[in-house]
Amino acid sequence: MVTMIVGEIANFVAYVYAPAVLVTPLGALSIIVSAVLAHCMLNEKLQKMGMLGCLLCIVGSTEIVLHAPQEKSLTSVDEIWQLALQPEFLMYTASVIAVAFFLILYCAPRYGQTNILVYVGICSIIGSLTVMSIKAIGIAIRLTIEGADQFAHVQTWIFTMVAISCIVTQLNYLNMALDTFNTAVVSPIYYALFTSFTILASAIMFKDYSGQSVSSIASELCGFITVLSGTTVLHSTREPDPPVNTDLYSPLSPKVSWYSQGNGEPWKQKEEEESPFNLITVIRQDHFK
Repeated sequence: MVTMIVGEIANFVAYVYAPAVLVTPLGALSIIVSAVLAHCMLNEKLQKMGMLGCLLCIVGSTEIVLHAPQEKSLTSVDEIWQLALQPEFLMYTASVIAVAFFLILYCAPRYGQTNILVYVGICSIIGSLTVMSIKAIGIAIRLTIEGADQFAHVQTWIFTMVAISCIVTQLNYLNMALDTFNTAVVSPIYYALFTSFTILASAIMFKDYSGQSVSSIASELCGFITVLSGTTVLHSTREPDPPVNTDLYSPLSPKVSWYSQGNGEPWKQKEEEESPFNLITVIRQDHFK
């Protein structure tokens, strides 16, 4: 728990000093560390294809770092607020809210238990707004530490309220997805959608790719696809967890088959629950005319 808290704090600081299009894809490195530690400490087998997935994640992450855009210097929360009020980002935010409400109110009650994209989609699109708000709060904290108090601005508290609301919603539906579907399936899909929406939101709000060459943008996209491929391969080769029996002394309930034959009716088989010490019995009724 301590190392996880330290890691999240470091991730928060990374969003302050680096663009989201660089920080978010590099989250795949935690998957590699988890796989290696599980192999060394928990005796979980890391197969050859799993090693290939780790290698793909490393290669893709290196490609992203080499071609990542430079972080633009911001001197106040007011500048971030002006970026958030751009027509393009307002359209993106309105689209995210509309899609999220559609998924929450209409799709989740009907298809949430059968379609993995419902819960994961809610987490991913809301998560892109979470990252933008967290980045704004982090920059406000950094500027405040440097001497320019940013918490006297109303915009800082608006970003804080948005971040808290998005985090609560995101964690709620992420837990629902993990509770309903296999983690090995949820993790790569969530990583792919969350990273894609975050890169899109950051590119719209902060104009991360403005001034970059086409080759640099293409190289970074190729790096992201490579990381995504490695993540998918790594999760697909993971061995499933053994089923856990919560009650070792719970009795088994054998099935009892009852066969009956009525007037002109074919044989029918019914199954009923019986006590654990009863034997399977077969009772036949003679046909009486």
